[in-house]
Amino acid sequence: MARIFDVVEYPREMTDEIVHRFPETGVADLRIGSQVIVREGQNVVFMRDGRALDVFGPGRHTITTANIPLLVNLISKAFNDRTPFTAEVFYVSMREFADQKWGTPQPILVRNPGVGLGIALLQGFGTYSFQVSDPQQFISQIVGAQGFYRTSDIENRLRTMLLSKLQDLLGEQAAKNDVMQLIGLTNELSAGVRAQSQDDFKAIGLTLKSFYIGNLKPSTKSAEELRAMGMLDMQTYTQLQAADAMRDAAQNPSGGAGLTAGIGAGMGIGNALSGALSSASQGQTGATTPGAAAPAAGEGAMPDVMTPDEAAKFLKVSAEDVIAAIEAGDLKARKLGSAYRISKDSLNDFLKG
Repeated sequence: MARIFDVVEYPREMTDEIVHRFPETGVADLRIGSQVIVREGQNVVFMRDGRALDVFGPGRHTITTANIPLLVNLISKAFNDRTPFTAEVFYVSMREFADQKWGTPQPILVRNPGVGLGIALLQGFGTYSFQVSDPQQFISQIVGAQGFYRTSDIENRLRTMLLSKLQDLLGEQAAKNDVMQLIGLTNELSAGVRAQSQDDFKAIGLTLKSFYIGNLKPSTKSAEELRAMGMLDMQTYTQLQAADAMRDAAQNPSGGAGLTAGIGAGMGIGNALSGALSSASQGQTGATTPGAAAPAAGEGAMPDVMTPDEAAKFLKVSAEDVIAAIEAGDLKARKLGSAYRISKDSLNDFLKG
């Protein structure tokens, strides 16, 4: 025989639970006169056959035909206080779920005219908070008949909604501001994402309470990402990777993320890119100007033997970076007196990794 619940309650603190069904499986057998206890920060939604019967707020409620009048029609008969009926009881947390994390799994591409390649890749992260505004709609649209529903069950969907708005806003603002100005507009961008996301949250019975950009910065892996997007040729990519390798080998005490950090964002890479692309273009056309001087190292073919300064010009880095790579043992070179000489083969081996 089915168990009849005379008292229905869910006393646990719903710290990460948005919805908890009572009981978790099956349906609740109730009757007129059963008590429903709803704690502060909770709402209870009664469902039967996929239809909402009523929503109870905090307090102690006695089930009657007055507060659930649809029962009479749904069970198609009159009943007294001894007649059981079944319903689905959902406890919904009405608290604000704060400090939810978001971040950009892939950098966002924005325009940056006049600097480097004219583009930048931005990464960001921050927090947001949300709250259930319409318990009945949230259960109907999202939860269904699940026994419980946690914040982890919906976080991917919410983050996707937020990041799509952030990407749109960055695209709009990039038309009026350069990348460095964009990074300074975190408050305005946060407010814009919050305003533009409200309709999407409302459609599933939620309210976006807050959205904050904790950090917005150029990507530190721009060379790899741009190469994967088909926006860097192999020669340019190899040169940029070599520059980063030298910086890593030297363990630059000033920090930094290598020459490729913030590509296109004006972080010192614009000239290197321009020179590399120009070199690649000359290599493809093979055109020379009559009477012009022979190209220097880094502007034409790699010489068989180079000084650190010549190798640095070819790699578009400083001579100090080349010497640091030599002393770290990453780049092989011969020392004659106080001077280093680097062979073409050694430099090629270094570039190959």
